[in-house]
Amino acid sequence: MKEEIPIRPFWYSDAWIFPKLITVITTMDKDGRVNAAPYSHIMQYDVMAKTPQMMMGFRQDSHTFKNIKATGEFVINCPSSEYLEDLMETARFYPEGVNELEHTRFTTIPSRYVKPPSIEQAPQIMECTVDRIVELDKSSGIVYADIKAIIMDEGLEKMSRAERIPAMNLPIGLGDQDRFEYFYARPSDIVSFGLKETPRGIQAESIDPTMQWDKDSMEGLMQIPPMVREMVMTQVETYAKGKGAEEVTMTHMSELMAEFGMDEALMARFGGPKKD
Repeated sequence: MKEEIPIRPFWYSDAWIFPKLITVITTMDKDGRVNAAPYSHIMQYDVMAKTPQMMMGFRQDSHTFKNIKATGEFVINCPSSEYLEDLMETARFYPEGVNELEHTRFTTIPSRYVKPPSIEQAPQIMECTVDRIVELDKSSGIVYADIKAIIMDEGLEKMSRAERIPAMNLPIGLGDQDRFEYFYARPSDIVSFGLKETPRGIQAESIDPTMQWDKDSMEGLMQIPPMVREMVMTQVETYAKGKGAEEVTMTHMSELMAEFGMDEALMARFGGPKKD
């Protein structure tokens, strides 16, 4: 038996179980004073590598939001679960101008492209600048930001995901009780599942191009995962026809990939054959 529950203030935290990445966002005010606070209303917005963006939500009266509006810069830090107590310390409502990090074990390092500092104990860091801000009426302030840099502890990027998840040990926010007691999970029980091929994907093993493809371009197409191969084929052929070509070449594929911010390194991620 199910029941409808009323949608009250803080429904996203009190009622709905909404597992989210917990971050500490560092900012500076116009006088150069550092501020740090935890945030989980955060997600990717533009996923393309040429124009990567994040979207965050803040209370409009928060020090973090005010600083971002004033300076246009901030850093998203992702501390490990070992620092949950320190993360919670940054959630306390200190007076404006107080550097919350001074009350924690966190230490700072210079950021590469923005003025607010980064947190040394965060295995992954994202430096951002504001693209635009939307202030919802009597609600959140939404920040759309350009990603200027992704910084990780050395060696993490080369790990497989199965190795990287426990190595980073990032806390997962599970909401709170009455805005007082906050709940978290640690990534100690990780499972993975292989994606089975769809019937449509199996059909894509045998494709039916409408244009002639040269040898290299056809080999490149066959590196594309079967479930999206037909879609990619159609896009490349449309692009080649738009160039007045009668045959698809690897140049057409490369140019189209570049428009979407894709490169050979990304293609290699699919596990297709690699050229010597």
